[in-house]
Amino acid sequence: MNNIEQKLLEKIADLHKIPSGAFNLRKNGQAAVRNTTKDIDIRPKKNKSGIDIFVKPNVKNKSVHIPVIITVGGLSDLVYNDFYIGHDADVLIVAGCGIHNNTCKTSMHNGIHTFHIGANAKVKYIEKHVGEGDGSGGKILNPVTKIIMRENSYMEMETLQLDGVTSTVRKTSAKLYDNATLHIQENILTTDEQTAKTQFKVELLGKDSRVEVVSHSVAKDTSYQEFKSDLIGKNQCFGHVECDGIILNKARIVSVPMIDAIDSNASLIHEAAIGKIAGDELIKLMTLGLSQEEAEDMIIQGFLLG
Repeated sequence: MNNIEQKLLEKIADLHKIPSGAFNLRKNGQAAVRNTTKDIDIRPKKNKSGIDIFVKPNVKNKSVHIPVIITVGGLSDLVYNDFYIGHDADVLIVAGCGIHNNTCKTSMHNGIHTFHIGANAKVKYIEKHVGEGDGSGGKILNPVTKIIMRENSYMEMETLQLDGVTSTVRKTSAKLYDNATLHIQENILTTDEQTAKTQFKVELLGKDSRVEVVSHSVAKDTSYQEFKSDLIGKNQCFGHVECDGIILNKARIVSVPMIDAIDSNASLIHEAAIGKIAGDELIKLMTLGLSQEEAEDMIIQGFLLG
């Protein structure tokens, strides 16, 4: 890999070199390198672009990396990845996409990920998106995540997008069965004229199923963000959505909550707060010698990454 590709890989997957375990690296719309292990099998799809990842039952403390990097303009990439997590497994999955575009042509990656999580399994899923490059061409990322969680399973999903992405539409849907727990943490920064739209739909089907969605976002300049959530409680369950946004300059943030309690024992909560940076926080940091811009950046970094 060249220097640009290596830096992208570090940003989206925290990799300084090709990992020794299970991994699949996709570069400019093609599979670049792949490795499977006795615990995690990665197979290319036969009828469309993408891979199937099989984590065997009872596998513990293993990881799989599936980063995507794009370094050319004018590329439209679509990939379907399916994850089959065996019962009682415990695995870390690191995904994400980085686009470096120095051209005037738009590059786009659409990743459709489906998780089939077995009973008692535990998954931590990390997805980072990065856009960079000096060209005027767009850097577009549209991730779709579908989750099916069987009895007593647990999934923690972290998504991070810090500037550089021209536009994104992020769609996440989930079905939770008895005692399944899903925790989602989303962090997004938009600047200039960038747009970011997020849509969550979670169906709490099983008894004592549970979901928590936390979204932290910062919109600067004339950027636009839209957050929509839909919780549907069809059993004795608990659902909580928290949407916190910081708005600066002439940006705009829209939050649209929807909760649907079909069962009398469903407990569903939505909280939203959108506002500017508190003046006393800025003043406190500026008295320590920081400029207003430096103080704002420190507060934003703490809010998104703290």
